[in-house]
Amino acid sequence: MPTLKQELQKLKNPEKAKVYLRFFKTGKGEYGEGDTFLGVTVPEQRKTAKKYINLSLKELQELLSSNIHEYRACSLFILIDKYRKSDKTEKKEIFNFYLKNTNNINNWDLVDISAPHIIGDYLLNKDRKILYKLAKSKNLWEKRISIISTFTFIKNNQFEDTLNISKILLNDNHDLIHKSVGWMLREIGKRDQNTEEKFLEKHHKTMPRTMLWYSIEKFDETRKKYYLRK
Repeated sequence: MPTLKQELQKLKNPEKAKVYLRFFKTGKGEYGEGDTFLGVTVPEQRKTAKKYINLSLKELQELLSSNIHEYRACSLFILIDKYRKSDKTEKKEIFNFYLKNTNNINNWDLVDISAPHIIGDYLLNKDRKILYKLAKSKNLWEKRISIISTFTFIKNNQFEDTLNISKILLNDNHDLIHKSVGWMLREIGKRDQNTEEKFLEKHHKTMPRTMLWYSIEKFDETRKKYYLRK
């Protein structure tokens, strides 16, 4: 039976890989510097990952430690599936494994596909101090994990931590954080626009423009103009 790496290598597409290198900002000094791509699409990755649900955490560690993006993505798809099928003890082990690998979950797509399903789900009915620690990290990806993990809370109509972490990240200087905070505020607004607008009333004049744009994307034109007028 072929290995996951072998299956992904057979699916590689050099032309797509070139596109992904630009899309994920892998140039010198960019946030994805050093990332390598095979050019395998996400649907292909998901399909391949489903065949390897029984890989151990040790084997997933090897994949997560690779500089090849698709290896890391597949390891996370597998980790999510393992988490969903695990008992409480195993879930805790996977949660801790994830936190030990934040340096390897190092692009926005890797954070977005995984953080809500593992970190967010695990903390749904637990203490959430770890998210505040991550929000204050100097690591870009840990900061993104902190806010994106709260998507699970939002889906359960729990908004407080998203709002609190958004405050911590208001003055962050990275565009990827501006986008992620704005996205989560928008998700709150879809469920409770009054709660989002209370936050915006306090912060819209000082929050980064990209963050504001993302947060008000679903508002009607009148409300958009109100918040964009500084």
